[in-house]
Amino acid sequence: GSVLGYLAAGILIGPYGAGLIGNADQIMHFAEFGVVMMLFVIGLELEPDSLWRLRKAIVGLGGLQVILTSAAFCAIGILLGFGWQASLAAGMALSLSSTALALQTLQEKQLMQTAAGETAFAVLLFQDIAVIPILILMPLLSIHGDTALQQDNWLADAPGWLHTLAVAGVIALVIAVGRYFSRHIIRF
Repeated sequence: GSVLGYLAAGILIGPYGAGLIGNADQIMHFAEFGVVMMLFVIGLELEPDSLWRLRKAIVGLGGLQVILTSAAFCAIGILLGFGWQASLAAGMALSLSSTALALQTLQEKQLMQTAAGETAFAVLLFQDIAVIPILILMPLLSIHGDTALQQDNWLADAPGWLHTLAVAGVIALVIAVGRYFSRHIIRF
């Protein structure tokens, strides 16, 4: 499919391939913008009726996939000798897949209107929603004093629960602004 072609072309012309693009950080902003725009278009195409019809698959299959995959990767990490916090964090991250890639592939193969396509879409939608609680849990899993990345912000020396509270507060603020002010901003 075209998604695989784009990935292969990116690898070939990137800094680790032919080197036509030397600074990946500059290109990353364009790539992130493209993914955000594609997810926005996918959100515009969602119909409340289809979401309601798929609610059991979204919560049931999607939740089962995220929980079982997270647990499996967490167990593998623990068996390899990593701490449970690092194993759980990696397991939760690895339980998610790229909605952008998967939906593009489903659309190219014209599978979105099939039962398998709808089920795959339901799981992908749950994964997108699961990112929010995963981001909230991540600060609780951090191990202070054992980080290679030095943070330079006002929360750098704060306990994990304060990081979690800050993330939850920012997410709540974004939701509140989107719910109560976006209508006025768009009208303006």
